[in-house]
Amino acid sequence: MPACDDCLRRTWLIERVSGYLEFQRNRIDEILSLQDRPLIESWQEKCGRKQADDQLGREYRRFGAGRAEVARMRAEAAGLELLCICEPSYPERLMRLFGPPAVLHVAGGMSRFLELAAADPVAIVGTRRPTIYGTDVAGLLGRGVSVSGLCTVSGMAVGVDAAAHRGALAAGGRTIAVLPGCASEVYPKTNRQLYDQILRNGVTVSELGPGTSVRKWTLIARNRIIAALSDLTVVVQGNSRSGALNTAKAARSVGSRLGAVPGSVFVAQSEGPHELLRAGATLIRNPQDVLDAVFGTGARAVLDPALNGLRDEQRALLEAIRAGADTLAALIGGGGAGQDALTLLAELELAGCVRRATGGRYVVVA
Repeated sequence: MPACDDCLRRTWLIERVSGYLEFQRNRIDEILSLQDRPLIESWQEKCGRKQADDQLGREYRRFGAGRAEVARMRAEAAGLELLCICEPSYPERLMRLFGPPAVLHVAGGMSRFLELAAADPVAIVGTRRPTIYGTDVAGLLGRGVSVSGLCTVSGMAVGVDAAAHRGALAAGGRTIAVLPGCASEVYPKTNRQLYDQILRNGVTVSELGPGTSVRKWTLIARNRIIAALSDLTVVVQGNSRSGALNTAKAARSVGSRLGAVPGSVFVAQSEGPHELLRAGATLIRNPQDVLDAVFGTGARAVLDPALNGLRDEQRALLEAIRAGADTLAALIGGGGAGQDALTLLAELELAGCVRRATGGRYVVVA
């Protein structure tokens, strides 16, 4: 499904004025909602180039079938498939944006993207500097969403985003990563392994083509796509200035459901979610809360194969840890044999149900 010439010209224009957009990032939604001619005029006014025949105007008028075909060939060479807003299969949820992407650039397969985009997507987002609790919760939610047949959407950033993707991958890989640069280029570079894992079972997507530099405005613009693709946006952690709150704002603007994870009042990373909860966001404690928010209370239950496959003694140990017996000594004191408890703990670790923390403590993560 090749993108049409007009939509490719719109994408070229956005990339061409990227430097100007960087200075307009505080109102990027408004700028991206402008049609081509008003956007060019806005650029002219800001740059002091009000002449009718400026360079940008000439370039825009010269963009025809030949330039469009070059854009298609560059995308194909980068391993990308294109979907423009003119196509009937373009995700309907994105049409809720005032300035929806003219062209989606997809790595990992267009058919897979369309399947995942239709699978009741849930955005899981948050700070790049989460606490261990935040990382655990993001992974738990990503896993629970995936095993329940939904799709996890996030931005592949370090921290909460990456943990949510990894949780989804551990449970089958139903995940979409929305990138702030080209979908075929890893960002951030440190997430190369995660990127490769996502492409085995999921997709990466961007509104920008090959060779586009990541800027602050592209990070903000990416957030609106994450929110618009999703039925529910969950903010796990982030301070009061976190970019995750931009995603929450975008979710509100398009009418998506909004959830937040409660946290300790003693850490700055809880500020954002607590502000959202006070403003009416849905309380999200676990994957079941996610399903209740999307489908209605009790309409669907989380079916996690790892948990469903536990033996009675494994379940009993898991419940004991949840109840506060989170060390080997406490578990043995509760009546468990030492060697048996160690074996069961190792089995629960391998199943991804618990994690060993500092001080010899065990933390439930499933």
